[in-house]
Formats: sequence, structure tokens, C-alpha cells
Amino acid sequence: MPYMGGNAHADLAQILANLAVEMQHHTDSESTLRSIVDGAVAIVPGARWAGISLIEGRRVMPRVPSEPLVAVLDGLQSSLDEGPCLDALRDYQTVRIEDMTREPRWPRSTAAAVERGVRSSLSFQLFVTSENLGSLTLYGEEPGVFDEESTLVGELLAQHASVALVGAARMTQLRDALASRDITSQAKGFLMHRENLTGEAAFQLLVKTSQNANIKLVDIARWVIDQHTAGRT
Repeated sequence: MPYMGGNAHADLAQILANLAVEMQHHTDSESTLRSIVDGAVAIVPGARWAGISLIEGRRVMPRVPSEPLVAVLDGLQSSLDEGPCLDALRDYQTVRIEDMTREPRWPRSTAAAVERGVRSSLSFQLFVTSENLGSLTLYGEEPGVFDEESTLVGELLAQHASVALVGAARMTQLRDALASRDITSQAKGFLMHRENLTGEAAFQLLVKTSQNANIKLVDIARWVIDQHTAGRT
């Protein structure tokens, strides 16, 4: 790894700290993902393009590419079920490709990259202690642009990014839960007034209707509110 003097280390620490604060400032996953990608292109030596692939159920889905070609390359890796971004998230490792034209491990995905002017890449797993989130992949226009410093900076960025992603996802879940509670409470109030029910009886009516119709409770509650608003209850 190239020597980094004290000032260089301090500058890197400050840049990463600033980026971590920015990522934590976002409270939704989409804007957090965007800040990670933009930050990666800005601070990782050699990075020209970047994208994130997230595990969604049993699929790996490309998200927030810095350029359209990244969406194509990340999507192709998912559809072919081969490529450095998949190996990074599955094998819990950083994957570096020095030269796409000399890389034998993923011939189809690397050939597609070369056709689009991409010659090197660097992929990092995004994870927290108990959860594998996906991977961050950086692409370069020339072979050999990623070195040990690129790997160090990228791995530190990936660690910060993983924590920020989990935090944003939990905030989204909390907002959804609060919104669902408010909707259910409003629907319960309408039923209490219309049917002359207690709060518990109105809630049980919503639950029973949800179970019988096999429709989520919050969706039943929305229907009750819509019917009331339309003046049909």
C-alpha cells in the first residue's frame, strides 16, 4: 500500500467522517443509497462509476447507479448469476479486477463491461453483524486504477454505508408502523361512531374482516376511511 503521511491520514479520516454524517442525516433508504454512490465516486481513488446491488428476498437487485451503464452491468451480473458484485456479497470478501480483458472468472459479465468502456472494478460487501445487505461496486475506465489505497478507502466507506443503510431502513419501518397505527385508529373511530361499538369491538371487527378477506389490516382500515370520506358509511 502506498505510504500515507499523517496529513493524508487525517484528511481521509475527516472526509469519511463528513460522509458518515451526511449518510446518517438521510432518513430514507433511497437518499442514503444515493449518498453512498456519490461519495464512493468522489473519494475512492480510481473510481469513475459506482452502483449498489441489494439483496431483496431471494434476488439481488441493482440500485441507484451513478450512470446508466452501471445499471446495465450490475443488472447483467444478477441475470447471469455471475460477476464480482455477487461474489463480494456471497463470499464476504472484497473483489478487485485489475483488467477486465484478462479476467477469466466471469467471462460474460467482463466482456460486457469491456464493450462499454469499463476496464477495472472493485466490489465490497455491505453488511452488519447479523445481516448481509448487498454489495457496492466501483468501476474504472482504465486497467489497474484501483490499488491498495482504493481498497482501504472503499472498505471503510462500505462499513459506514452499511450502518447508515440499516439505520435508514429502521427509520422507514418505524414511520410505516406509525402511519399504519394512525390509519387503523382513524378507521376504528369511524366504526365506533357508525356501529356504536367500543374501541376493542371496533378493532376486532377490523381484524376479523382482514382475516376473512385475506387483506392486510392497514388496507382494510384505508378502505373504511375511504368509504367514510365518500359518504357511504
